[in-house]
Amino acid sequence: MAGKQFKQRVFSGIQPSGSLHLGNYLGAIVKFVELQQSHECIYCVVDLHAITVWQDPNELPAAIRDVTASYIAAGIDPKKHIVFNQSQVAEHAELAWVFNCVARLGWLNRMTQFKEKAGKDRENVSVGLYAYPTLMAADILLYLATHVPVGEDQKQHLELSRDIAQKFNNDFGASIAARGHGEAFFPQPEPLIQGPATRVMSLRDGTKKMSKSDPSDQSRINMTDDADAIALKIRRAKTDPDALPSEEKGLDHRPEADNLVSIYAAVAGISKAEVLRHHGGAQFSAFKPALTDLLVAKLDPIGKEVRRLMQDPAYIDSILADGSARAQAIATETMKAVKDIVGFVRR
Repeated sequence: MAGKQFKQRVFSGIQPSGSLHLGNYLGAIVKFVELQQSHECIYCVVDLHAITVWQDPNELPAAIRDVTASYIAAGIDPKKHIVFNQSQVAEHAELAWVFNCVARLGWLNRMTQFKEKAGKDRENVSVGLYAYPTLMAADILLYLATHVPVGEDQKQHLELSRDIAQKFNNDFGASIAARGHGEAFFPQPEPLIQGPATRVMSLRDGTKKMSKSDPSDQSRINMTDDADAIALKIRRAKTDPDALPSEEKGLDHRPEADNLVSIYAAVAGISKAEVLRHHGGAQFSAFKPALTDLLVAKLDPIGKEVRRLMQDPAYIDSILADGSARAQAIATETMKAVKDIVGFVRR
């Protein structure tokens, strides 16, 4: 990569496989909104990734629009930045195939997320679920993105994207240089790891991550939940009988207490230590109402805006169409260059 300067550009995406929840908001969308101030941003609704497990075709369009509405309601500006859904830009799948031929089988075999998602019945899952990381690499590198906001659970996939970029650059180095692209065509994308409390856990089990796929809606706070629903879920959230500690180490081995304190800290924009300075010694009967008030103040306006936007699917579709056209313009140029570098004949 020496001698080549890549334009600073952020890429990230969220799957439309169920309503977005507090974990998605604190773990991803808050960072997406912040990055708009300092970077050119491309935010994708990754619907190709969603179908690695079966999705009801009658429900998927609404799920795609829901993620889009959540982006906008949370503060992402689709005019200044690009918001689109992946399946409208065919180059994602096209570059993924090239990367399938660059990535090594051993690299994919080491992906821990596949092992977790496939479980014991690995022979019966889709090939797409296995090859998902090469599509993720294509998503990022199609736009020559230099930075990717990721949680800890996606860090391994970003490392694979870096490996694929490096191997492509090495394998086709002479062709890249001959076509005037310098020493490297693809950048090495850097992770933008979130701060503390990005891993929001289930309200029913503090040892499990908050998830869209959990059968219990009480396990998560959805971005579209109204004030009453938020209050009920926090009131019912699992806790332990002890008061809150005054110091962070007192949260060790208390996963539910740690989760609620972490949520408070992330929403308030303060450290867990600060939360405990104010609430240490309090019982959950006093802490939960304070947490509820904080969550309602932050999420209720967003939820109302999501619900308002979802009443106008044509408007959401127009945003996705505009974003897809702008994304396509970048993607087309990348794929033209890739085809030339690889040696394909094109029009």
